[in-house]
Amino acid sequence: MSALDYDWEFLEDGRTIEPISIGMVADDGRTYYAVNARLASHGWKGWRLRRRIRKHKWLMENVVPHLPKPSGDWNLHMPKSWLFNYRDPAVKPIERIADEVAEFIRAAGPDVELWANYGSYDHVCLAQLWGRMIDLPEGVPMFTNDIQQEARRQGLGWGDLPKQEIGEHNALADARHNQVVRRWLAERDGATP
Repeated sequence: MSALDYDWEFLEDGRTIEPISIGMVADDGRTYYAVNARLASHGWKGWRLRRRIRKHKWLMENVVPHLPKPSGDWNLHMPKSWLFNYRDPAVKPIERIADEVAEFIRAAGPDVELWANYGSYDHVCLAQLWGRMIDLPEGVPMFTNDIQQEARRQGLGWGDLPKQEIGEHNALADARHNQVVRRWLAERDGATP
């Protein structure tokens, strides 16, 4: 059995969850990172989404700084209304992200386990890539194992777990750290990570 650790950064308001970025790390060393291109759309929906993110102090301080940055001359001409480098190859339409994520998961093998930290909303973001939960593509698990739940099962609290040293709230850095913590918990429990 192989495991795949992942993390979403998202905007949520108690009714909706809008994906911002996803990071995934497979046990075989593959990684995946993408940013939702809806954030860059020119229409009313894109403008409204950017406006909501700008008003969300926590996202502006913790997530937006980790999104792709412009470089070179383009940095000088980037409109102030933009949150990040919308031309970066990681910025993709949500439909393309859905296809790539499904393929990334299937490539991990038939018995892949998904793992996330405080993974409830992460799994909802994941499932909503394809619509309803019953619309999940073949090979995509219907649930995500939760690192915090496993830690509690072992009698551990947040302060007992390995600390993330860099990149907190960068989806890919968080996914990498989730893998470290999951493996640490498995070793501590005597299981094969």
